Amino acid sequence: MTSKVADALKNNTKVPFHRMLAYASTDTAGNLLYTTVTTFILYYYTDVFGITVAAAGTILLAARILDAFDAPIWGFIIDHTHTKWGQSRPYFLWMAFPFAIFFILMFWSPNLSNTGKFWWALLTYLVFGISYTGVGTPISSILPNLTNNSDERIKLNSTRMIGGNIGFFITATFTLSFVAILGGGNDVNGWRNTAIILAIIGFALLMFAFTDTREINTQSQKSLPIKSSIKAAKSNWPWFILVIVFVFYWLGNASRTSVLVYYTQYNLGHKGFASVLNALVMFQIIGMLLIPFLVKKFKKSHVLIFGMCLAAAGQIIISFTGTSLIALAIAWSIASIGTGISVSMPFAMLSDTVDYGEWKNGIRASGFLTAIGSSFAIKIGSGLGGWAPAVILNHAGYKAGVTQTVSSLSAIKFSFSYLPAIFFVIGAIIMVLYVKYEGKEEVIKSDLVNRRGSITED
Repeated sequence: MTSKVADALKNNTKVPFHRMLAYASTDTAGNLLYTTVTTFILYYYTDVFGITVAAAGTILLAARILDAFDAPIWGFIIDHTHTKWGQSRPYFLWMAFPFAIFFILMFWSPNLSNTGKFWWALLTYLVFGISYTGVGTPISSILPNLTNNSDERIKLNSTRMIGGNIGFFITATFTLSFVAILGGGNDVNGWRNTAIILAIIGFALLMFAFTDTREINTQSQKSLPIKSSIKAAKSNWPWFILVIVFVFYWLGNASRTSVLVYYTQYNLGHKGFASVLNALVMFQIIGMLLIPFLVKKFKKSHVLIFGMCLAAAGQIIISFTGTSLIALAIAWSIASIGTGISVSMPFAMLSDTVDYGEWKNGIRASGFLTAIGSSFAIKIGSGLGGWAPAVILNHAGYKAGVTQTVSSLSAIKFSFSYLPAIFFVIGAIIMVLYVKYEGKEEVIKSDLVNRRGSITED
């Protein structure tokens, strides 16, 4: 590596801490709202809004499949964007209000007929999903353009994921308490008022992110035709592998969280313990903090495989905890450390696949590649991960608010423990295919620096 190239790789890549916080606030906002949906929406639809579990499962599947395909569209839009603020950053400003208002409408609970409730739920779920993609896609697409230093990208992504966990912690731990306090015994009012407060906080955080983030690599940020964006994925095998693995991660994560309230309420008889377990998801931060140390000793692909396997092990242990709340909490925490690693690594590694696409095809399509790799994977995985337990519960004869049959209790337990483990293991196996591409990263980065000539910040 020449001195010029080495200097280019090292200089102008350190990201100030305040900017890391601004970047982290994007995921705090996203998780504050989106986690409320992924964690509670199935329960909200069936036990608050009054939709059958079959109808709720249909909504989750149909809406997620439909709006998952807006991910490449958002990617194309970002790749066509060229402003004084960069390509991705302006969307924190432009999408903050729609993201907040559609979230509120999801939990508004208008007094409608059964058919009206179905269509209200479907349409609001769909438009919220579209607006989330408008926020989530630039969160991922901006990372390759915040720095060209792989270590700094990992630090940025780890900071972002910690910010996301803070958002998750707040909503997952305190939402049910907020609903009870703000509703005064009326769940409909409680969910509505809680949604309004969370939406306001999310909006403010996205405004902070827009104010203090900055993009580099502006010379490579050109308005790309759709064909060019798609061409960036041509023969980009590490990208394809990572996308599939991420889908399986979200399948596992969504299935474990969507059934949590059912398991604590019906299998354990301690509904409130769901908030304790949601709080323990903060053990994900341990996994996230370990990542910068692990990647110095092991390949990134091996770290991700380890995370998926650890998450699977924790989920399997859950099935043997019986009625012991302490044992359940320990198993859940082990799984959460694994999911902390598993959810963080793909976001950081997507930046490497963007570099690979530019090196392989001469096109830097940050928007398209990260949109598919993040938003598309999240939506497909979360949608199917929420739909699969709904199908299993419906087949087992689940009825909301009543004493469950042995068959229903078994279905809830399977969906809560073994089903996520199966998804995590499949993802780990597929990730093995990525290992051989990781060895090329240093050569790719060196070649790209030579092609670009210099690194500038707007």
